[in-house]
Amino acid sequence: MAWSATMIGALLGLGTQMYSNALRKLPYMRHPWEHLLGMGLGAVFVNQLVKWDAQLQQDLDKMLEKAKAANERRYFDEDDE
Repeated sequence: MAWSATMIGALLGLGTQMYSNALRKLPYMRHPWEHLLGMGLGAVFVNQLVKWDAQLQQDLDKMLEKAKAANERRYFDEDDE
């Protein structure tokens, strides 16, 4: 997944820079270092997004487990009342 996320991010950054140049009616490959910068930032962005999604899934699983345990205590452990 790391390679695919990196490639998607790089393509996103490259596409954004080329689209920006096209909107301004400039040559597509004007200032090639901007394309490299865009590809690097896009790759970092998508990789961080994947990490954030994995962390969010872990947090959600913990919250659901806590809620399930609380519901079981509430509704099935009625021996105390």
